[in-house]
Amino acid sequence: MKRVAIAAGAALAALSLSACSSATEAWNDAPVSYKDDGPAVIHSMPDGFANFASKCDGFGHRVFTTRGGGKAGKAIAVVADPKCYKNGSSR
Repeated sequence: MKRVAIAAGAALAALSLSACSSATEAWNDAPVSYKDDGPAVIHSMPDGFANFASKCDGFGHRVFTTRGGGKAGKAIAVVADPKCYKNGSSR
C-alpha cells in the first residue's frame, strides 16, 4: 500500500511539473521559421459587413482574413497568386 501511495505521489508531482512548462508560453504556438510583419491591405466594406484584409504570404498565396466578434482573426480564404512570391510584388 505504501508503494502505491509513493508511486501515485510521484506521478502527480511529475504531471504537475510538466504542466508548468506551458505557463511561460502565451499561446503554446509551434516554432516560427518565417515571419512577415509587413502591412496588409485593408479592404473597407459598407456598414453592416466586416472589413477584411489581404496579404501575400511570400510563397505564392494571398491570404484573406477578417475579425470575428473577439480579437482573433478568422481566415476567409487562401488563394494562389503568382505575384505573391518573396521576389514578387504585393507585399
